Amino acid sequence: MSALNDKKSGVYFVYGYGGTGKTYLWKTLSASIRSKGEVVLNVASSCIASLLLVDGRTAHSRFLIPINLTEDSICPVKGNTDVYELLKKTTLIIWDEAPMIHKHAFKASDRTLNDVMNGDSCNTSEAVFGGKVVVFGDDFRQILPVVTNGTRSECVNACINSSYIWSKCKVLKLTKNMRLTVGCRSSNVENIREFAEWLLDIGQGNVGGPNDGELVIDIPDDLLILSSDRALLVPLNEVVQEINERMLALSPGEEVEYLSSDSLAKCEDVSEDFDPQLYSPDLLNGLKMSGMPNHRLVLQVGVPIMLLRNINHKKGLCNGMRLQVVSLGRRVIEAKVVSGTNIGYRTLISRVSLTPTDKKFPFKLKRRQIPISVCFAMTINKSQGQSSKSYTN
Repeated sequence: MSALNDKKSGVYFVYGYGGTGKTYLWKTLSASIRSKGEVVLNVASSCIASLLLVDGRTAHSRFLIPINLTEDSICPVKGNTDVYELLKKTTLIIWDEAPMIHKHAFKASDRTLNDVMNGDSCNTSEAVFGGKVVVFGDDFRQILPVVTNGTRSECVNACINSSYIWSKCKVLKLTKNMRLTVGCRSSNVENIREFAEWLLDIGQGNVGGPNDGELVIDIPDDLLILSSDRALLVPLNEVVQEINERMLALSPGEEVEYLSSDSLAKCEDVSEDFDPQLYSPDLLNGLKMSGMPNHRLVLQVGVPIMLLRNINHKKGLCNGMRLQVVSLGRRVIEAKVVSGTNIGYRTLISRVSLTPTDKKFPFKLKRRQIPISVCFAMTINKSQGQSSKSYTN
């Protein structure tokens, strides 16, 4: 606040584990600055997390950050456009879930804001982000950037604290778990304190024995007592697939099958030796990729599902949002939102054409399918920002 009042630049990182009040802090800062008629941009590294912020957007959409990032990437913000004018007038940028995104995104945003503010009096050689006040936030115990087929060291090296921007950051810490103490009885304070410390020990790796790398899945048959607004959290996509198939087999009700239409999309950088006849429809149908619906999608009424694409950000229909199937049509399905601020909102979801950005295949797949997956279980990184109200309260 001192930097904002004195019209100075500054980069801050608010470090606090889950429940310490980071979202409350973002809302308070936004309300304070906007009450003065100034512009605040609330962004987050994931679409789900951006729903928790006032007028929140993903960092990629707000700053036009490229999807496939490199060290030399820049954001294509052109002069005399709405985005250009908005960035120029912005007083404060709040960037939640910062450790989740690759450090190249911060570098691209820094370059873009410096270009936008070029010639402004506050833009000096020492300033970053064009002399704006930027507040990052999150907990490094949570999710680091996902590096495809990357090692542990590569994931750590892709994080914000490995960027040159980190040396410019002033770290502020939140240490008290406010979420667990809301509305609790005085007799439970000690138990809650022990529980909060236990959560921290898990994050620090101080709880549990050695791990030999083998993951054994044992799913009891009575696990169907889980309600539609809850999900099991697991580390790997393969484990998610196994649990979802097992749970769907145990669920009563009539199954409806939806099959995709797969083909090869046109691609400019295909080699001259590429022969599309080598890839049969059966081969394309058998491909399973992260972030893409499977060729064969089996659903039942009442089954929890997850969206795999952004549909309507204002209604909370974005990548990672959990819903429950209400009815199954021939070409569309009806589902209702089961978490977030739009609980109970119903929507129709139809087939869309999807093309993965994964470059490990020598071709580009085009799959027309309903952009959802069964969601009795989900990976931990997909759970960011989806704490159930029954737990947070």
